[in-house]
Amino acid sequence: MLLKLFLCFTLIPVMEVYLLIKVGTAIGGINTLLLVIISGFLGAWLARLEGMNTLVRLKMNLSQGLMPAEELLDGVIIFIAGVVLITPGFITDIMGLLLLWPVTRNRLKRFLRKKFDELQMQGNINITRFR
Repeated sequence: MLLKLFLCFTLIPVMEVYLLIKVGTAIGGINTLLLVIISGFLGAWLARLEGMNTLVRLKMNLSQGLMPAEELLDGVIIFIAGVVLITPGFITDIMGLLLLWPVTRNRLKRFLRKKFDELQMQGNINITRFR
């Protein structure tokens, strides 16, 4: 786990800097900076929009007496997308935008549910229900 975190916190920034330098040499430093700023604003706007839509669905389910598990998971993923989007760089912006896009977010949710079910079947996660 420590190795994965180390690689994540070293390789991603190095790749971001390399890509920023390459794009900067191709389109110019000011244009690259403007592109990063615009993508940050666009990402923040989209994160807010998706977050508000999720909040409306969450409130609607709660008012109907339904458990809003889907919406809570959406909220966590949208929050992570927002955090990733405020990190300057093109790779993180693409990752954040993919997390905001409902199609890829739904695929991630299916993957996470499958992993959760596998861990539960292996006995690594125990669920206790209170009534």
